Amino acid sequence: MARIAGVNIPTNKRVVIALQYIHGIGSKFAQEIIEKVNIDSARRVSELTDAEVLAIRETIDRDYMVEGDLRRDTAINIKRLMDLGCYRGLRHRRGLPVRGQRTHTNARTRKGPAKPIAGKKK
Repeated sequence: MARIAGVNIPTNKRVVIALQYIHGIGSKFAQEIIEKVNIDSARRVSELTDAEVLAIRETIDRDYMVEGDLRRDTAINIKRLMDLGCYRGLRHRRGLPVRGQRTHTNARTRKGPAKPIAGKKK
């Protein structure tokens, strides 16, 4: 099992798909990485040599922000918005949708499970 950027990569999947298990690497970046390292897109992780895994690891460390660094950066950006007190920051603070979605109905993912209101029956 290959370990890249602190994540155990599944061995039976193709390299392009397996790289997407790392937070911050999607299909576009995974394709870029295998092109930089000159690995065939049809190869599986179990078929990679140790040198190829090392080359992938070095490329990701050098060129991409992934996992802990990316999560920390995102958290800092959200905290900055909350400290500013701008509209987006207030929505984050209250746990409501940030990007203009309706909240009269729906928005259950952000608001949590529905709380019953006593005496309201219509």
